[in-house]
Amino acid sequence: MKIAVVVPVFNEQENLRELYRRLRGVFEKLQDITWQVVYVNDGSNDSSIEIMLEQCREDPRFSVIDLSRNFGHQAAISAGLAHASADAVILMDADLQDPPQIIPELVEHWRQGAEVVRAERRTRKEKGLRRLGFETFHRVFTWISDFPIPSQSGIFGLLDIKAVQELNRLPEKNRYLPGLRSWVGFRQEVIYYDREDRAAGEPKQTLRRLIRYALDAIFSFSYKPLRLMTGIGACISIGGFVLACVFVVKRLWGIETAQTGFTTLITMILFLGGVQLVAIGLVGEYMARIYDEVKQRPLYIVSKLYGIEPPNRSGSAPSSCSAPRKNQSGTAASA
Repeated sequence: MKIAVVVPVFNEQENLRELYRRLRGVFEKLQDITWQVVYVNDGSNDSSIEIMLEQCREDPRFSVIDLSRNFGHQAAISAGLAHASADAVILMDADLQDPPQIIPELVEHWRQGAEVVRAERRTRKEKGLRRLGFETFHRVFTWISDFPIPSQSGIFGLLDIKAVQELNRLPEKNRYLPGLRSWVGFRQEVIYYDREDRAAGEPKQTLRRLIRYALDAIFSFSYKPLRLMTGIGACISIGGFVLACVFVVKRLWGIETAQTGFTTLITMILFLGGVQLVAIGLVGEYMARIYDEVKQRPLYIVSKLYGIEPPNRSGSAPSSCSAPRKNQSGTAASA
């Protein structure tokens, strides 16, 4: 059996050596399995790529996919899934918040027949606004999603080769992997773990990136925002019709009605204008994602491969870590 560990990397020079040490320690405990570690360098501008190549030269089980620029966390994961050649693939981040010591438990569930093993967080170490944002997102997303997707579940987990092949067939550009992993189905099991704090360095996911990630999740798996705006519009229309009927009846019965004041008029105009703009914005978010799909740009572009072959050349001798190999662009469906 062969298992590949896919690790997207963006400016993680402080954590890569410790990650290397821990992963090799895990390999020693599971000696009956052939291992492959696939680093995906997502446009790092620190010394991460040099550290990864050093590890690749030291241990042939480590390989590197060097993307041409920073394409984002989900695109980097997709590149790793497309290039990993194994019976199962484990996804994890490089910041050591996903503890490598959980890997044997993931493998054990897979050996017992699970085809997708999710690692869900019992606790997490983030504090302040970042912690509040994560908790709020998971609560909102659990309610708003049209498809049941477990909360408190990130990318950390194991995928059987059948699940990996189905994920690689999905062509969408704005990807939310935890949702796609649930969507493909197969026999799924879950383990729980305590999410650790970063081993070193600052979080690389900025607030802007996290908000975009949350919007990708919501708009990829829910039509409720559109239905909500439709409901609000219907309620406003019904309320306006009822109010108009009241004024007509009062006028017919000769009941005096007070003149509508300036404040009331402006308030109603601003309220209705705000609702309309929000509705247009929601439609725009969906349309922007449709536009991304129509353009058919590749999800990522691979600049060089170190110690790993392109998917369409499986069986060839692996490229050297010191002799980079050029490769063509890839999409989620065919890369």
